[in-house]
Amino acid sequence: MYRSPSRVVRATRDIAADAATLFALIADPAEQPRWDGNDNLAQAKPGQRVHAVGAVFTTTLTNGADRDNHVVEFEEGRRIAWTPSEPGRTPPGHLWRWELEPVDDRTTRVTHTYDWTTLTDPKREARARATTADNLLASVDRLAAVAAS
Repeated sequence: MYRSPSRVVRATRDIAADAATLFALIADPAEQPRWDGNDNLAQAKPGQRVHAVGAVFTTTLTNGADRDNHVVEFEEGRRIAWTPSEPGRTPPGHLWRWELEPVDDRTTRVTHTYDWTTLTDPKREARARATTADNLLASVDRLAAVAAS
């Protein structure tokens, strides 16, 4: 029996860093290329630190294309999620989420989620299907390494 792949992919890991340090790295788009496990982000201009739902930050992909990232969930130090789109376009329906749960003063449980349940663009499905928990874990692992440095 054929079973379609899950449209929600997650990776979770405990990181030896406090939630505030990790969240600062995630919520500042200029830091994101340092820990992107998909090797998809080339750069983001400084000064775009996210502070609320409704914010939009722009990143440049390794292929040179820009993406506007619309923040749809935000709780300082705990949760941030965005939906990317081509500049000036409606997001096609995939979401990237980071959730941080302090375990103790020096350890944070980090969950990274890619959710494409509402993806409306069939041309993007192959790329969405290719995003695995291993890709997400690579980002979490790199985030841990950057936080430790």
